[in-house]
Amino acid sequence: MSINGEAQETKSALDQQRWDGKLFTDGWVPGNAATIEILEPATGAVLGKTAMATSEDVFAAATRSAEAQSAWAAMKPAERAAVLRRAGDFFVANATELAEWVQRETGAIAAKAGLEITVAANECFDAAGLPHHPHGDVLTSDEDHWSFARRQPAGVVAVISPFNFPLILSIRSVAPAIALGNSVILKPDPRTPVSGGYMIMRAFEEAGLPSGVLQLLPGGADAGSAMTEAPEIRVVSFTGSTAAGRRVGEACGRNLKRAHLELGGNNAIVVLPGADIAKAASAGAFGSFLHQGQVCMTAGRHLVHESIHDEYVRALAEKATNLPIGDPWASGAPIGPIIDEKQRDHIDRIVRSAQAAGATVEAGGTYEGLFYRPTVLSGVDTANPAWAEEIFGPVAPVQSFATLDEAAALVNESEYGLSVSILGNVGEAMTLADRVRSGKVHINEQTVGDESNAPFGGVGHSGNGARFGGYGANIEAFTETQWLTVRSEIAPYPF
Repeated sequence: MSINGEAQETKSALDQQRWDGKLFTDGWVPGNAATIEILEPATGAVLGKTAMATSEDVFAAATRSAEAQSAWAAMKPAERAAVLRRAGDFFVANATELAEWVQRETGAIAAKAGLEITVAANECFDAAGLPHHPHGDVLTSDEDHWSFARRQPAGVVAVISPFNFPLILSIRSVAPAIALGNSVILKPDPRTPVSGGYMIMRAFEEAGLPSGVLQLLPGGADAGSAMTEAPEIRVVSFTGSTAAGRRVGEACGRNLKRAHLELGGNNAIVVLPGADIAKAASAGAFGSFLHQGQVCMTAGRHLVHESIHDEYVRALAEKATNLPIGDPWASGAPIGPIIDEKQRDHIDRIVRSAQAAGATVEAGGTYEGLFYRPTVLSGVDTANPAWAEEIFGPVAPVQSFATLDEAAALVNESEYGLSVSILGNVGEAMTLADRVRSGKVHINEQTVGDESNAPFGGVGHSGNGARFGGYGANIEAFTETQWLTVRSEIAPYPF
């Protein structure tokens, strides 16, 4: 492979010279704004350059997308399905090269990078079934006509994706939207434009997707705002912070666009009495520290029954203390860097505020460069900033509970509702699961999970419901319903 022009022995599938510092609109072209460097967070090395789209780039792309969409939607289902399968094959065939980019660009461990590539391929393969899936219903009617409710492409879809799992959080909207006959404009986070955009664009370029059906425009807030304003764009699929999602949703509502919002989370792990402490601490550590806690489904609150609270805190702190920290690409360390200084400082601010509010740091709480040590906090009450706020870092606040009633109340008091984990007796867990408000509940698993065929979404401040995964959610997300009636001849009327 080639990163930043490094020598290569075999041809690179990603082909950095093709895209470095460019947008993809009508082919690979320079943007109208200055390029920015793509930095490796673990080392600070420059991996390449990304173009930055302006609002003018977005408006022009929206016009081009609308022109391309109708012809794409008119293609035979088998032809659209074949493009999706070939895009999936691209991820499978080039997994090693692509995974290196995910690792180095996002600061990920090898397993996380491999997961992103695998899910990306599966999203394409699953989406390949959408063109052949039933797209409507035959309705009963008291009139002398045939009555149908049929699904038609929404039109132009804008996808705005974040830095943490950039490939998965882009492709899960891009693939089904394209499969269902839409055209797509993709705006990945400019900190991770390769994993979140360039490799997806290359996959569909190699798959033979017609010009204009997918365009790639990395950019900042001005480009994202233009996507909510461009009249040709009918759906905005946004994954990111709750604050940014509110702005997207407000703008889409004003312009009568559909907004699919997958936002933040302050997810709870509930450890029931009698749970295996070692296994529970392992699940808790994975849920809080995977990818340095930079996951919307990260376990941000640990609710532990009072009978095992102290033992659990000791076990979790031991896990945190013994996890190696370093560059995952160079050393294989399981804990890598935070994406940038701004995010690291946000994490540290909350930890310091938590201490000031009475919390005890049982492990971690310090950093070197962008490497923040896995942190366990005890003595955290519901008013503590570490309990109330989404940290988006490797921090595990722990609080005890006495009864299932109290546990349910503690889970539900959060304004977020994305994912909940319940560890212990399955009967008690099911009783609690029926009482919690969350888009996902995992019994005897931790909070982080995603499968291409499973519905994904949250409630409350975590978003506006399941908008991804499986045939039902994807068809609902990226099509419109049209009522169609048919008579064999013109109906008689009294006028």
